[in-house]
Amino acid sequence: MSTPTTDAAPAKPAAGDAKKPPPPLVSSMTSAERLALAKQYGLRPLNVRPPLGEYIRSLASRWAFIRVLATSTAYAKNQNNYLGQLWAVLNPILNAAVYVLIFGIVLHLSRGVSNSIAYIVIGVFMFRFVEASVSGGAKSISGKTQLLRSLHFPRAVLPMSTVLSLLTTLIPAIVVMCAITLLSGFIPTYEMVHVTWWWLLLPAAVALMWIFNTGLAFIMARLVASIPDLDNIIGFVMRVLMYASGVIFPVSHYIEDLTVSETTKAIFTGVLDYQPIAVYLYLVRSVLMQEEAFPPSGLMWVLGGVWAVLFFVIGFIVFWRGEERYGRD
Repeated sequence: MSTPTTDAAPAKPAAGDAKKPPPPLVSSMTSAERLALAKQYGLRPLNVRPPLGEYIRSLASRWAFIRVLATSTAYAKNQNNYLGQLWAVLNPILNAAVYVLIFGIVLHLSRGVSNSIAYIVIGVFMFRFVEASVSGGAKSISGKTQLLRSLHFPRAVLPMSTVLSLLTTLIPAIVVMCAITLLSGFIPTYEMVHVTWWWLLLPAAVALMWIFNTGLAFIMARLVASIPDLDNIIGFVMRVLMYASGVIFPVSHYIEDLTVSETTKAIFTGVLDYQPIAVYLYLVRSVLMQEEAFPPSGLMWVLGGVWAVLFFVIGFIVFWRGEERYGRD
């Protein structure tokens, strides 16, 4: 005999479930509701400039990545050449040799300088660091649209790693620069250069220059990303700065020959002597060859610190304010 079957009664919903309405579909939400939902789960739109404090923390958390990217970039730069990483040293040596031959020996323009070889070599090596930071910073954002649209990261990583990679290649070049400075004193008619305790200040001068160059790279990255045509005139501007900063010869010595008033001469001399690049060249030369006022001027060290902090802070803020536009323009 078959037993009659009965359908089981449906389970009653819990008291809490009966009161909770089902979540609405995303397609039926308004823009404000979608934004609130994204914030609830820690999501935010791409290509939106984060607050400055959050941006700094995000950048600081990626310092290890910046360091690795910088060293790998420095290593890969000359990897395909036969002499490899030696070009990081050979390039400034060849440039310095040309300037020493033309301006120091043939034209004798380094008047008032007791050791023109050391003077020019230091100027060329250190100015090359500034010049490469400016051109590298200008290219750090421009032309990288594919990378910027593919990955989400603070864009300041790119100019920072560019300057850090240049610092990595500068370190062995500084060793060669110091060796040339010392050996130049053994050439007749050139004053001997001695190793003193002041040489220990060289890393501090280079560190200030690195901070200053990073600020320059931030500014140039923002400007060239907004106005690409500026990249074509960087070379001309840097050439003017090279001659105006006393890289090859002391410009202030030639101002005395100008047929202008003493007040005008004093203004020109002050502007040329206290502008950032001239200050950093002074710091390096004063500790290595004691060519400038010795012991090194405390005022110049203060100016070196002020210029470094000022350019870094202003450059960083200028770059941060354009964060949402990089990769979109």
